[in-house]
Amino acid sequence: MTAATIFPVGPANSFAKPISTMVFFNLGLGLKPGKEKYKFSLNRNKMELIRKLSGGCFVDRPRAGQKVEVDSVNSGEDVFDAASAEAKVCPEHLIIMVNGIIGSAADWRYAADQLVKRLPDKVIVHRSECNFSRLTFDGVDRMGERLAEEVLDVVKRWPEVRKISFVAHSLGGLVARYAIGRLYELFPKMESSGITGKSSSREHSSNSTQWLEQCYEARIAGLEPVNFITFATPHLGSRGHKQLPFLLGFPFLERSASQTAHWIVGRSGKHLFLTDNDDGRPPLLLQMVNDSDDLKFMSALRSFRRRVAYANANYDHVVGWRTSSIRRQCELPKSDLLVRDEKYPHIVYVEPETTLGIQNKASSVVGKQTSDLEEVMIQGLTQVPWERVDVSFHKSRQRYVAHTTIQVKSYWLNSDGADVVLHMIDNFLL
Repeated sequence: MTAATIFPVGPANSFAKPISTMVFFNLGLGLKPGKEKYKFSLNRNKMELIRKLSGGCFVDRPRAGQKVEVDSVNSGEDVFDAASAEAKVCPEHLIIMVNGIIGSAADWRYAADQLVKRLPDKVIVHRSECNFSRLTFDGVDRMGERLAEEVLDVVKRWPEVRKISFVAHSLGGLVARYAIGRLYELFPKMESSGITGKSSSREHSSNSTQWLEQCYEARIAGLEPVNFITFATPHLGSRGHKQLPFLLGFPFLERSASQTAHWIVGRSGKHLFLTDNDDGRPPLLLQMVNDSDDLKFMSALRSFRRRVAYANANYDHVVGWRTSSIRRQCELPKSDLLVRDEKYPHIVYVEPETTLGIQNKASSVVGKQTSDLEEVMIQGLTQVPWERVDVSFHKSRQRYVAHTTIQVKSYWLNSDGADVVLHMIDNFLL
C-alpha cells in the first residue's frame, strides 16, 4: 500500500486548499506538481488503470475488498468499492455530496466511506469540491451553476449510472436546490412517443400538467432523481428570529447581521438574509420556491422520489431549527414528543413524508411566528412533501459543534453524529 500526499498548487495569492492525504491501494502513485490541477507520475499500465476506473465500467481489477478513491476533473473525488471492480459490477446510482460554507470535499469523507462500505455494489459517491473554501462566498446562484457543470462532468465519466441523489450540508443544500433547477429536463416516455403534436394539443390543453406527467418523465442531468437529502440547511434563509442562533435572538443583533453579512461572506450573505435585489428581482431564495422560465426549482424538487430534511433541534449555533426543518414555530415537535432510539440515539423525532397540511392557515400565524417572506418560502417549499428528521446532541460532549457533528465533518471531533449518517444510509432509496 502506498500513500500519496497531495499539496495544493496554484497562484501564490490564491486561497489554497487544505493539504490532504489520499491513499491509493496497489497503484504506487508518485506526485508531480502541476498547473492548477494535481498531476501524477505513473507508468503506462498504471495510468491506463486509473483512466478506465475513472471513465466508466470497471475493466482492470484492483485487489478485492478495498475502497478506491479517484481524483476527479473538478478536484472532487469519486468514491466506489474495489470489490465491485473485481466482480466487474458497475453501480448505477450516483450520489452527489455537497459541502457547506467554508467547506470542501473532505467534509463528507466519513459519510461517503460509510455509503460505499454499506452499499458497495450499488452506489458511486462523488464528493463535490467545485465550491470550496472562499468560493462559498460567491452566492448561491454562482455556486449552483458551478455545481451543475460539475455534475454533468461526473455523469459523462460514468455513462453506466442511471439514477442520481444529492446529499448536502448547510449552505450546500441551497446550492444543490439551485443546481437541480438548472439540470432539470423532461424526457418523452417510450410508450408515449407515438402521440402526435396535433392530437396532444387538442386533447390535453385543458390539463397540461397531468398530460406532461403522463407523457414525459423528469430527469436530473439525464438521470432518474431519487433522494434529495439536506443536513442543517437554512432553507428559509437566516433572516428572522433565532434563524441564526448564535445571535441569541436579540433583535438589534439580528438586524445588524442582515445589514452586514455580505461584508463577511459576500453575496452568499445577501442571499441568506434575503437582502439581494439583482436587477430589481425578488430575493433569490424567494425565487427558488417557484419555477422560473429557465430554472425549474420546484419541478426539480418534485421530481425526486424522496426529500428529507435533517435538522438540529438544539445547540446548532449557525442554522436554526425552523429554517432547517422547513417549519413554522407552532409546527416544531414539543419536548414531550421527542424520543430516543437505541439504534440511532441522536435521532429524536421522525416526521413521515408530509406537506404539514396547514399551509392554507398561514394568515393566522404571519406576523406572530414567521415573517412575511419566511411564510412565502414555507408555502412554496411545502408544495412537495418532505420527511423531517430531528436530531439532538443534548447529552453529547460534542453538542456545541452540532452543526458539523450532524454530518460527521471530522470523525475525531464529530463522531457522535455517526448514528445520524447511519440513519440516512439505512433509509436511502436505491
